[in-house]
Amino acid sequence: MTLATRDRPRLEGLIERLMDNLVSIEDTTGEFLLHLDDGRVIDTKGWNGWEWTHGIGLFGMWRYVEQTGNDKALGIIHQWFADHLPRGTTKNINTMSPFLTLSYLYERDPRVEWRAVIEEWADWLMAPDGLPKTEEGGFQHIVYNDENRGELWDDTLMMSVLPLARIGLLLDRPDYVEEAKRQFLIHIKYLFDTQSGLWFHGWDFTGRHNFARALWARGNCWITIAIPELLDMLDLPAGDAFRGFLIDTLAAQARTLAATQHDSGLWHTLVVDPTSYLEASAAAGFAYGLLKAVRLGFLPADYEAVGMKAVQGVIDHINEAGELTQVSFGTAMGDSLQFYKDIALTSMPYGQSLAICALAEALHRT
Repeated sequence: MTLATRDRPRLEGLIERLMDNLVSIEDTTGEFLLHLDDGRVIDTKGWNGWEWTHGIGLFGMWRYVEQTGNDKALGIIHQWFADHLPRGTTKNINTMSPFLTLSYLYERDPRVEWRAVIEEWADWLMAPDGLPKTEEGGFQHIVYNDENRGELWDDTLMMSVLPLARIGLLLDRPDYVEEAKRQFLIHIKYLFDTQSGLWFHGWDFTGRHNFARALWARGNCWITIAIPELLDMLDLPAGDAFRGFLIDTLAAQARTLAATQHDSGLWHTLVVDPTSYLEASAAAGFAYGLLKAVRLGFLPADYEAVGMKAVQGVIDHINEAGELTQVSFGTAMGDSLQFYKDIALTSMPYGQSLAICALAEALHRT
């Protein structure tokens, strides 16, 4: 897929449709509601909730705002924070995710009330009596309904560690930035598969294993996004050891992604297992991460073709209603590979958002 200036209106039109669908998604059956022991019901599918799904939704629209100044997207973002910050929610790895976008909003519009809540949540991540830590001080992947004691998940880098790094830079807290860098190293140590260059979904310090050793596509796409995002934030000089280590880690993953991409531009939900279904949200994440990494010089130009093929695959799965189809529902840690193959397909805010990210990154080529 190659793009020219004339393609820009078409891409922007698709992004507008994706945004309209994102904010109108509903769980009409209640199938995807999360019922907590304290009686709360968390809507993980609709837009009127506070979960990682919404944090990723905000992030995708923010990336579009950065490029275009789109008032509609900016209005949706502002309204979400106006609705949800006063109510608050339980602090966990996933509910930290909206603060990546809020840090960018605060940089433009330094409201006192925003700074207070940003500092409160970042301090919670850092405090010994805040977020539970695993052996070696890893961020334990605690969520609404499970402490996941002693567990590292690949999602954590996107949902909590990137916000921490960004807040550290924003508020001149180098200790936050250094902790974010350390979390990347800990997660690489226990989740990186040296054979394939891909990442396992999780690690359990208690049993000292990688669960089903699942090389799960969307979990991997968080890494393809998170590494270029962090390196872009930190702006480290060539020759910096941390920068080089992360680029090498990303390159190892990218080699296998290029080798396993389906003719459709998508990837199987278990990347190296062609008997698992093709999944579109991961493809959107891979497209965004690979294309951004090429644009910033972290990956060779050869990977642009892989990313643009994925962009076309994503476009092919946007229906007339603006829904990205072939998206798997939120996926807990699986104890078998079959678990991942059985995850239901349904429209989700993060599918919409990752598609927006991919198309917004493609706009750089128009």
